[in-house]
Amino acid sequence: MIIIPARYGSTRFPGKPLANIKGESMLQRVYNQCLKTGIKTYIATDDFRIKEHVISFGGDVVMTDSAHQSGTDRCAEVYKYLGSPDEIVVNVQGDEPFIKPEQILSLVDSFKNTDVEISTLIKKIDDEISLFNPNVVKVIKNKNNAAIYFSRHPIPYLRGVEKSNWIDKYVYYKHIGVYAFKGNIIDDICSLPSSSLETAESLEQLRWIENGYKIYAVETNYQSPAIDTPEDLIQILKSNIDVL
Repeated sequence: MIIIPARYGSTRFPGKPLANIKGESMLQRVYNQCLKTGIKTYIATDDFRIKEHVISFGGDVVMTDSAHQSGTDRCAEVYKYLGSPDEIVVNVQGDEPFIKPEQILSLVDSFKNTDVEISTLIKKIDDEISLFNPNVVKVIKNKNNAAIYFSRHPIPYLRGVEKSNWIDKYVYYKHIGVYAFKGNIIDDICSLPSSSLETAESLEQLRWIENGYKIYAVETNYQSPAIDTPEDLIQILKSNIDVL
């Protein structure tokens, strides 16, 4: 099952899920992209404005607790009521209107390896600005493609190399925040208390790693543009991106 957590409140972009993108809301576009996978898709929200909007375009919506601290918590609640023990749960954020169905399916395919508990997307970093931007989360992985650590700081540190040359001397990866979980795992991780690494970097996936869970990293060559502010959306619509 695919679950799209969507909340109305946003400090930098209030009402973002309902923002209009060439005649359709951002949230409807995310939903439609997810449906192209052939996987049952639900929108999870605590806001009646979003609920009514989803009903208006014929989507499946589930009302969830307003006290959730993260989209993962919201997904866990939906899974609790609608999921089955052997189900894979995919968490796609409500501000990903340009996500490709193939990316979602690549995460689902990773569970053909029965050792996979959690999987997520990563992409090679190809510019210095992204490498040193703390809002771009970096990840390192081992030879089995399991994530070792996520950080807002470039990792690893290249000793004896000028920072301006780091991007040419090592293959760095950025994290793309789309996750898939075994159903029983999403229940477990949401019951974990906050961890020291999670608090330090403000990254919930570090709580999972710190508690011994493995996150499988699936490489993609595509990343949707970030939409954090109304200005971001305006710039995207002015660019050459293929608006769906």
